[in-house]
Amino acid sequence: MAVSMTKLFSTPAATFVKRPRHTLASSNPNLRFSPLNFRAPPLRKHRTTRKFIITSQSKDSNSADAPDRLISAITYFYPFFDGIQYGKYVITQFSPFQTIIQPLVPAIKIFKSFPFNGFLVFLTLYFVVVRNPNFSKYVRFNTMQAIVLDVLLIFPDLLERSFNPRDGAGLDIVMSLDSTVFLFLLVCLIYGSSSCLLGQLPRLPLVAEAADRQVM
Repeated sequence: MAVSMTKLFSTPAATFVKRPRHTLASSNPNLRFSPLNFRAPPLRKHRTTRKFIITSQSKDSNSADAPDRLISAITYFYPFFDGIQYGKYVITQFSPFQTIIQPLVPAIKIFKSFPFNGFLVFLTLYFVVVRNPNFSKYVRFNTMQAIVLDVLLIFPDLLERSFNPRDGAGLDIVMSLDSTVFLFLLVCLIYGSSSCLLGQLPRLPLVAEAADRQVM
C-alpha cells in the first residue's frame, strides 16, 4: 500500500519533494510558491491597551483622608452659626444647650460681627471649594450640603418676618418653629461633623439630593 501511494504521487506531471520545515523557513525568499510548503503567517494579536486611572482614596465620595475629613467637618459649622438665632428660646430655657454652645461663643461672635460675613462665606465655599476640582468629591459634597442647609434657612426667616406675633398662640407657634429649626441644625452639625471625622459620608435629609445634583 505504501508503494502504490508513492507511485501515485511520483508521476512525471508533478513531483513534490518533502522538505523539512526548518529548511523552508531558512530558504531563499525567491522560491516559487507551492501549496504544500505554504505556511500562513501567524496572526498578530492586537494588544489592547488598558488605561488605569489612579486616584487617591479621597477622590471617592465614600472615603477621605484626614485633611478632607477635617475640612468637611468644619463646613457644617457654617449653617449652624448662621442660624444660631433660632435657638434663643431653647438655649435660655435649657442649661445643657448653654453648655454645648458656650465653647462656640467666640467663633459665633466673629461670624456675626459683620452683617455680610454669611454671604461672603457662602461665596467662598461655593466658588472656592464646591466648584474647584482640586478638592476631592468628598469635600465638595459635604460643603454643598452645608450650603444647601444654610439656604433653607431663608424660609423660616421669611415666615418669622411676615408673621411676628408678640404674645398668645402665635408666639407659641413661632417659638416652636424656631426651636425645631435650631434642633435640626444642631443635629445636622453633630451628625455631619462626627461622620466626617470618622471618614463616613453623611447624607442629610432634605439637602443630600440637591448636593448630589451640584457635585458631579
